[in-house]
Amino acid sequence: MIAATILALVAAAGTAVGAPTVGVPTAEAGRALISTLGESATAGLYVDEAGSFVIPVTTDAAAASVTEAGFVAKKVEHSTAKLNSIKALLDETASNKFVGSAWHVDPVSNRVVISIDESLAKSPSLENLRSAAAAYDGAIKFEFVNGTFESYAAAISGGTAIYSSSGRCSLGFNVRAGSTYYFLTAGHCGSVGTVFYSSSSLSSANRLGAITRRSFPGSDYAIVQYDSATTGLTSVGTVGSQDITTIGSAVVGQSVSRRGSTTGIRTGSVTALGASVTYSQGTVSGLIRTTVCAEPGDSGGSLYSGTTALGLTSGGSGNCQVGGTTYYQPANVVANLIGASAY
Repeated sequence: MIAATILALVAAAGTAVGAPTVGVPTAEAGRALISTLGESATAGLYVDEAGSFVIPVTTDAAAASVTEAGFVAKKVEHSTAKLNSIKALLDETASNKFVGSAWHVDPVSNRVVISIDESLAKSPSLENLRSAAAAYDGAIKFEFVNGTFESYAAAISGGTAIYSSSGRCSLGFNVRAGSTYYFLTAGHCGSVGTVFYSSSSLSSANRLGAITRRSFPGSDYAIVQYDSATTGLTSVGTVGSQDITTIGSAVVGQSVSRRGSTTGIRTGSVTALGASVTYSQGTVSGLIRTTVCAEPGDSGGSLYSGTTALGLTSGGSGNCQVGGTTYYQPANVVANLIGASAY
């Protein structure tokens, strides 16, 4: 197993300007301020090691506004508009072509980071990817990751095991739309109509429900409607003993927990939003990237922070012995498709 190393190290441009002086900044307020200032004057939002909300900016005027609002402003070279345009080009030209690669906009380093797994690192096609990225030298950096990128379905409350004829995955979150109950899991765990059970025996007495809506690749989610006979027994609005009261958005730097049926509860932090990763089945985009480990069977499991649901385990590289990088389908995007909420 190779150690995680950086192929191209580029220092983040600029230094912090000012410090919070007013009120108590929140992620929601930060996103609202960024929306007002615009993507050409800002470059994301993240939580630094001191626990402060940082908004990278490209202009002095934006820095002044950020500081006045109580956030930490950091002057950088590349705007969100520029970095997102580079990532969008990669999504358009490199998706499904470079199995073993992933890319995301990193607000901390102010770069688009392209991650290379061990399979692609040994492939001649890596040079083709390098060539495609060469035109953006200075705005892109490469890194190696342990293992290979794969979805985490196994060959046979949130985070508990669910079974189908295809194997074992994990339940993400229980949600409700009106009087109808559902649970969310990963799209690669089955297709529309796939039936899930609470036991590997797949007996009718353990039937939970069937997938009514699903996407994979592209996205990675499945919406399972509970059978009316099992709703009262199975639909608990928790992840293990952790009560889940809302479905929200992740923030870079945020501390998070993941629960899955193979490795239980693991912790780490969010490193990127809107990430793309190319599995052997195709490219999935719009994902949350974290430092939390996961293994086969954890697919679909819960990513959360306190009482807030954040994501559904999609896949990643490495394992819980050596560590890894994992990706998650944002839960709020999926819940919004059916107008569902936590309970």
